[in-house]
Amino acid sequence: MEKNLRFAVLGGGSWATAIVKMLTENLQKITWYMRNEDAIAHIKTQKHNPNYLSSVEFDTDQLILTGDIDTAVGNNDILIFAIPSAFLASELKKLTAPLKEKTIFSAIKGIVPETGMIVGEHFHEIYKIPFEQIGVITGPCHAEEVALERLSYLTIACRDKEKAEWVAHALKSDYIKTKISDDIIGTEYAAMLKNIYAIAAGIFHGLGYGDNFQSVLMSNSIREMKRYIKRVHKMKRNINNSAYLGDLLVTGYSTFSRNRMFGNMIGKGYTVKSAMMEMSMVAEGYYATKSVYEQKAGFKSKVRTPIIDAVYDVLYLHKDAKRTFASLTHKID
Repeated sequence: MEKNLRFAVLGGGSWATAIVKMLTENLQKITWYMRNEDAIAHIKTQKHNPNYLSSVEFDTDQLILTGDIDTAVGNNDILIFAIPSAFLASELKKLTAPLKEKTIFSAIKGIVPETGMIVGEHFHEIYKIPFEQIGVITGPCHAEEVALERLSYLTIACRDKEKAEWVAHALKSDYIKTKISDDIIGTEYAAMLKNIYAIAAGIFHGLGYGDNFQSVLMSNSIREMKRYIKRVHKMKRNINNSAYLGDLLVTGYSTFSRNRMFGNMIGKGYTVKSAMMEMSMVAEGYYATKSVYEQKAGFKSKVRTPIIDAVYDVLYLHKDAKRTFASLTHKID
């Protein structure tokens, strides 16, 4: 890795906290931007994030904590965004420091609602950042298991192999294994789509379906994901690799998955609003469902997505979950 590259993490949630923890294994200084000034003050004195992964204790001498997004962007070379996609555009509106020369890695698993784009496309189209300066950090990896230092794997995708290697090197440790990829579009779409399938898994679980059926759902989900990603960005890729199938499985099955948790609540009879109020974290798949459904309506040729369609019908058309998902069982095999 090039010497003296300066890293900043933008976001104050569980995944941002986990990424900062990973970086502290290798870097002497990390800038950490979050909008919650109370959380910043707490970390400075108590050495942990009071709201997320509070068991992780930081050496605050390694952290440059700031509530000023211009400071985080202006003083660093590699920016890792871990702000929920629903809030990214509003946070970026605060920014006056230029992004043009920065290397941007997205650790956001969602679509920007204001543009209907994945994060990499959003930076490319709205801020004119070349794709060679944009990358993606994807799993399979849950923040909670990073906090516990359980063995986890990350895929770092970027068209510029050297930049992917910089970030992979900064994140790896005894408990984090990293690999690189040049499929920036495919890996980011997979990271976003798997959240929708995790909501479906949660709804089925909440409705009382068992493990036997969940395995069928996951099998159909990876095939549906393959069809969708191929339509968006056709290139040679192995959909069974950990960045695609692995990330789908951990999000669909894990009790740590906020999207599965959200779906489970819907399956048990919660309204969308009440489920969101009950959760302290954002379920990215909720916003992704609407954007993907609308995006595929604009495709020149149709792509078959019965699982996405069923989730959309329940979340946005307020159709009965039990009937809608009973019907879905006849559309998958």
